[in-house]
Amino acid sequence: MSDKVTQENEGLGTSISDGDHIEGLLAAAVKGLGGATRPNQVKMARAVASAFDRQRHLAVQAGTGTGKSLAYLIPAIVQAMESEQSVIISTATIALQRQLVERDLPRLVKSLEPLLNRTPTFAILKGRSNYLCQNKVNNVAADPEDPNADGEPAALIEPAQLSRTAADVMRLREWSSETDTGDRDSLDKGVSNEAWRQVSVTARECVGAVSCPFGESCFAEAARREAANVDIVVTNHALLAIDALSEAMILPEHECVVVDEAHELDARITSVATDELSPTGIAMMARRAKKFGAAEEIAALTDATDMLSEIVSSLADAHSGALEEIPGELGMALASVRDALWQLQTVLAKTGGSGSSSGSNGSGSGSSLSASDGPGSTQSSESTERQTVRAAVENMHDTVARILEFNSDDVVWLGERSAIYVAPLSVADLLRNKLFGESTVVLTSATLALGGKFDSMAAAWGLPSGAWDGMDVGTPFDPQKSGILYVARDLPKPGRDGATPEQFDIMEKLIRAAGGRTLGLFSSRRGAEAAAEEMRSRLPFDVLCQGDDSIGALVDKFAASENTCLFGTLTLWQGVDVPGPSLSCVLIDRIPFPRPDDPLLSARADAAKAAGRNGFMEVSATHAALLMAQGAGRLLRSVNDRGVVAVLDSRLATARYGSWIAASMPDFWRTTDLSVATGALERLVQKRFKS
Repeated sequence: MSDKVTQENEGLGTSISDGDHIEGLLAAAVKGLGGATRPNQVKMARAVASAFDRQRHLAVQAGTGTGKSLAYLIPAIVQAMESEQSVIISTATIALQRQLVERDLPRLVKSLEPLLNRTPTFAILKGRSNYLCQNKVNNVAADPEDPNADGEPAALIEPAQLSRTAADVMRLREWSSETDTGDRDSLDKGVSNEAWRQVSVTARECVGAVSCPFGESCFAEAARREAANVDIVVTNHALLAIDALSEAMILPEHECVVVDEAHELDARITSVATDELSPTGIAMMARRAKKFGAAEEIAALTDATDMLSEIVSSLADAHSGALEEIPGELGMALASVRDALWQLQTVLAKTGGSGSSSGSNGSGSGSSLSASDGPGSTQSSESTERQTVRAAVENMHDTVARILEFNSDDVVWLGERSAIYVAPLSVADLLRNKLFGESTVVLTSATLALGGKFDSMAAAWGLPSGAWDGMDVGTPFDPQKSGILYVARDLPKPGRDGATPEQFDIMEKLIRAAGGRTLGLFSSRRGAEAAAEEMRSRLPFDVLCQGDDSIGALVDKFAASENTCLFGTLTLWQGVDVPGPSLSCVLIDRIPFPRPDDPLLSARADAAKAAGRNGFMEVSATHAALLMAQGAGRLLRSVNDRGVVAVLDSRLATARYGSWIAASMPDFWRTTDLSVATGALERLVQKRFKS
């Protein structure tokens, strides 16, 4: 990376290490966008620029209202233009991706254009399964309810869902000839996951542009080409993980990465690295393979799968957590499935004439088809579909082999519907080697300093010791003056039977004092529904509950009415942005510790304890603190917001870990006096009424 850029009067007159230059660009952008200078934003922009220049990782906690997008986008643009390499911006949610690509970046580019020697460029890049596959659309049945030659339904789904899925697929077939991008998110109205899977492929199922008859017009390939030579590539944590896990280059060449919504990084990477093996999935794949013959191999696979399903069902009750070993009968069943999958993919390879099978025998782990597997010329749709099915078979084979290997770095457990899951015990080593070891990374979120420190998140991410800095740039809000944290200290410790009458009484008093205007965050769906039913019988206000409608529609209704309440579970703890008088009270029923029977988190806690660390604090308390910080962050969304966060769990005030969790939340003024909280809410209502 150059220390200096010599162009004078041609835009970039100084290097990214010049904080004054970065600040000048930020000031111009803020002015062009009609905003105001924010010291927190300036501080963050300088820190990000310095991190890129020094090639040193940075964790930045930036509260709501900081304007962190501009604070990292401007240094990222300068870095990309100096290095002539893309800078990757990774987010956890689709909403933030859209905000960056559809609003922030276009406006920012326009405001910076007069100050730079060329116009910055940007593009969005998602995983392959987010794009419609034209080859899949060409092969999918026109009507999923039509029987195939064997008289079986064209999609193995619940009968009650058939009509809806059929309608979705028909709509997708029509849309395929209209869309320019094939991006699922550009579809006006969403479709079910069952329908979308019939017109999309995963990265491992794709046969590659060279082999596919639709390779030249492929939507996913077009998105990759568009992102290949731009300054800023906006992507998601899942694709960032796939890039780290894959030997192939998924993302454009880069030296610097910004991870926004970084509090989600561990969970999203874990999700991508988790494999599932289910009888339903195997049956769906086998049905697709029938059209290419291999009847004997499919019959053997079906028998092995049936045996596996019976054994998993019989073992599920006795093994509610992670498996300590693979029971003998389960191991034999898995080996039979593995061998049957191997034989099937071998036959598919021979009948397809597209190359030999990968590996030497059924006991090893196969490898997925590469983008150029098969002959160099474009193949027929039938040949391409055969390769796609073969890739799916290999993928399942690799999953079975991974489960049977029972590596100490993996966790294996039995799930519902006879499914078996395998996930990494930790993603820290993966991120340390494949992300932090190869790029300079800036991680940012409003909630990173758990317990007031970055150590917990840094350990989960695998940040190399001594190679990173942490910074809390604060927030433009004044939590001490704008918000109150009320903890119901005198309530008994929450039990497993849901809310008590005493909790309901406090809920009622708080909501009445707030005049509705309450976002209720619950640790379980049952708790949210029970509270909604009880409050509807007690209060004159509308009480919306998760499940009544889509989350987006419920949040819109809540924001549009100042006297409405909205109750829900973990989906509402993050991402709900309702500034203004519609939200004055955030009500949290209990500290959201993970379920004690969660196989993966329990295994992580046990591993920490075995290593001499505090497994509860490292896993359960960290999980809870992150959600408590996110949930409490729903209250203050603009500089004029005021209100109360009410926690109906006395452990926040009485347990030893309570102060650590509270330190992870915004620095509100604190009280355990209910009358103080209700009095503050009543004054807000009176003030609102007078205005």
